Amino acid sequence: MTADTVERDPDATARRREQHGWYFYDFACSVYSTSVLTVFLGPYLTSVAKAAADADGFVHPLGVPVRAGSVFAYTVSLSIVAAVLVMPLVGAVADRTGRKKPLLAASAYLGATATAGMFFLDGDRYLLGALLLIVANASLAVSMVLYNAYLPQIAGPDERDAVSSRGWAFGYTSGALVLLLDLALYTGHASFGVSESEAVRICLATAGLWWGAFTLVPLRRLRDRRVERTGEGAVGTGWRQLMATLRDMRRHPLTLSFLLAYLIYNDGIQTVISQASVYGSEELGLDQTTLITAVLLVQILAVVGALG
Repeated sequence: MTADTVERDPDATARRREQHGWYFYDFACSVYSTSVLTVFLGPYLTSVAKAAADADGFVHPLGVPVRAGSVFAYTVSLSIVAAVLVMPLVGAVADRTGRKKPLLAASAYLGATATAGMFFLDGDRYLLGALLLIVANASLAVSMVLYNAYLPQIAGPDERDAVSSRGWAFGYTSGALVLLLDLALYTGHASFGVSESEAVRICLATAGLWWGAFTLVPLRRLRDRRVERTGEGAVGTGWRQLMATLRDMRRHPLTLSFLLAYLIYNDGIQTVISQASVYGSEELGLDQTTLITAVLLVQILAVVGALG
């Protein structure tokens, strides 16, 4: 057997290197989804809004009366609207230029910075919390569009399911690991010399630091592919293609039905993820430790489920 026979395929090695880097973006950003969006921010932002509320329980952002208990839910909705407006723009630029990595870096670090800034969410600064949540949530959505767009480039059709599942498993693993550390800090905050509020803000901020730190791995390993440039503007052409696709969708009723069904299905899942802790604390009266433990168990099961 010659040396050439036993030598590993350089293309396969490079592809696996990119795949390993790709996994780590889920490892980086899933901490935001778990610790911030699902567990800590909802109940904490609600308590901050209630501290700023008037005698009737309302806050007045931009002069609009909003119940303090609804601030978090409305803010999540606004973040989704912002993401919907930005995602086609970013997607068009990425498709036309082939430069997904700078866009991934920009959206990831914008979101990570906003999340780290949640450390300053105290007192009655509910507007600061709402603004940071909108930026972080929209940035995560945009970055995930770019992240997912790499999958067809780094994995062939026969291995995409496996690669995608490992990425999900990496994300659930990091969520469980950091949530376990958060639980230790939150339940033992007195022994660490911090108040309960400070413990929550540390958990929020460290999620941003984690997101930013581990994003370095995919940024080092993923590579952009060159695309043929046309004389048309990237953004304008991308928007025109999107509009043309939507108009053409009437000719494909089955595809349109699938997309509408997925929209409703996914919106339901995202609602449960974002509102579970607020519902648990406000309506069921569960304490934060119980909520953390419940979500931690879900994360562990999700790792097994993704790999299975």
